[in-house]
Amino acid sequence: MKIRKGILLTIMYLVLIIALVFVFFPVVYMILGSFKTNMEIMTGGASLLPKTWSMDNYKAIWSASSEFNAPKLFWNSTWYTVISVILTVLNSCLGGYVFERGHFKGQKLWFGIFSVLMFVNFGSATIVPQMNIVSSIGLMGSLWGLVVISFFGINVVNFYLVRGFVAGLPREMDEAAAIDGCSFFGTFIHIIAPLLKPIVATLAMLGFQGTWNSYMMPMLFTMSDPSKGTLVSALFSLKSSGNAAANWNIMLAGSVIASVPVIIVYMFGNKYFMNNLTAGAVKG
Repeated sequence: MKIRKGILLTIMYLVLIIALVFVFFPVVYMILGSFKTNMEIMTGGASLLPKTWSMDNYKAIWSASSEFNAPKLFWNSTWYTVISVILTVLNSCLGGYVFERGHFKGQKLWFGIFSVLMFVNFGSATIVPQMNIVSSIGLMGSLWGLVVISFFGINVVNFYLVRGFVAGLPREMDEAAAIDGCSFFGTFIHIIAPLLKPIVATLAMLGFQGTWNSYMMPMLFTMSDPSKGTLVSALFSLKSSGNAAANWNIMLAGSVIASVPVIIVYMFGNKYFMNNLTAGAVKG
């Protein structure tokens, strides 16, 4: 029995190690490639380590240009991501709280409709209607249009996480707040919201990663003026910057810079993420 268990553990660890290699190899290649010259990347074959370590790629990126103004794009990505995450988390917390603690006509029907959206993915078919809506309110050509979409968009998974988390909180707190004169939303602000910090941290991390790394939507919405776009959406312009040949070295360096904020956020929020990602699914 012990031998069989040892064999199974060995196989499991081997599978995990192989998966780890497949996951981390592109990241390692990206980081090491950012210190190489373009010629070395094109002719270096499978060699990972640079022959000569150079910071020229990073210097070239941070030298402001008309096509890729890194400081401005970095600022665009920062404010767009922060505002979108705040609005999305606020929307999710309110929605989850209302569907769990609220009592209104058609509550189950509305929640059923929202739940169906988890299994329906219209993909790119929704891009044109969203662009038309944003254009009708005069926000086409800027990231503010995407901020509006992120606020009014429905993230059903977030609803479920918050709803499940709230379901695990004692209802006696709501009753005590009502006795003290708190309204329905007053109870949320003063009682429930302070207790949602763990799940809020999880939602914020997920939202930050998704918004910061978003490519297609920021690129489409700022196509008329790329200087208003995000760092990630402008990365592709580095491929053909300066020369006729594709500048993979510059593009890899830009990818490293774009990845740093996500890594930093994950490092600081990892404990909240791991402890509370399934909190909404387990409670209630």
